[in-house]
Amino acid sequence: MKKVAILSLHLSYGGIEKSIVELANILCESYKVEIACIYKLASKEAFEINPKVKVTYFIESDLPKKVEKYKLLFLHFHFIKLWKSLYQDYFKHGKFLTFLKDGWNGMTMYTKRKKVIKTYLKETNQDYIISTRDFLNTLLGKYGHDTIKIAWEHNHPHGNQKYLNKIVKSVQNIDAFVLVSRGILKLYEPLVKPKCIFIPNIIDNIPETPSSLTQKNMISIGRLSKEKGYQDLIDIYSKIGAKYPDWHLHIIGDGPERETLEEKIKASHLENQITLHGFQNKEYINHLLSQSSIYLMTSYTESFGIVLLEAMSYGIPCIAFSSAEGACEIIENNQNGFLVNERNQEEYIQKIKFLMEEKNRKQMIENCQNTASKYTKDKIQKEWFELLKGE
Repeated sequence: MKKVAILSLHLSYGGIEKSIVELANILCESYKVEIACIYKLASKEAFEINPKVKVTYFIESDLPKKVEKYKLLFLHFHFIKLWKSLYQDYFKHGKFLTFLKDGWNGMTMYTKRKKVIKTYLKETNQDYIISTRDFLNTLLGKYGHDTIKIAWEHNHPHGNQKYLNKIVKSVQNIDAFVLVSRGILKLYEPLVKPKCIFIPNIIDNIPETPSSLTQKNMISIGRLSKEKGYQDLIDIYSKIGAKYPDWHLHIIGDGPERETLEEKIKASHLENQITLHGFQNKEYINHLLSQSSIYLMTSYTESFGIVLLEAMSYGIPCIAFSSAEGACEIIENNQNGFLVNERNQEEYIQKIKFLMEEKNRKQMIENCQNTASKYTKDKIQKEWFELLKGE
């Protein structure tokens, strides 16, 4: 049996991490699969991994999680929140030496992670190695030997030329380059050396029983960060909630903007109409989807939009702004939802009101599930198997 390794930064919550686990779970049916993971951030993985999959961790520490939190607050100019986080984590408890120690360890961590992956690549004997981050692409291209080297890109650069150049440079010594959307493929194909292949992400399954679309619940799932546009969503919902107090918005996810969103919900007097559920497991999310009638996405950018497909698998029509490129490949106007141009909030509100009419949204159930069925395990598994056999 041939061997496949997937290089991962961590296996905590995240869209890339979910995709890594799903890929490992389908490949292990025909290959000996290992996830080679740099950081172990928690005692348990965020997503269920097939017991056939071997998971190897190189660094066991929750420090990267803290570093990432501080970095995001700094990059988004949340300096007051950054100070509050540092105060809560260190200064409140007099942990000044711990702060200095963690600061030093945080600076040296990037050197250490490069070293452990470099050693792994030199010593492993995998038939195929799949990398999932730009720096992993570079290391794989340089130190991978006697193996088929595959880079797997999930992010759209969204006009960020620096990021695009970094990805192009990282894959110059790679054999195949897998992109999760046609838009990303079209962007990179003329610029890179390796063969480019479009293979979308996977949804778990199409539920036997879709949502009845009768309950007055709207839902949105994602990381609570600036690019997801949740502040815009609350602004939009404040105009809906005032006229339709019997409707409720459920937001699943966590992130650096949670405190800001909680304050905004309170200031808008929407505490009884919007619930922030935080991170939740698959069963919790699926149950809430089965009780929902409309899915709302307000992302500024979105590389693929797997959450849209998960909602559509329950027959739920979706609304998104066209700035979320990935949504444009999934949503068909008046068929399975609506795309709103130029982030026009008034038009977005009108689309919500249209779908609040039960007969309007129920007309879309079949189209939604048909869209989702194109991304099920059996179809995507076949594409990965064809890629590996052809390399």
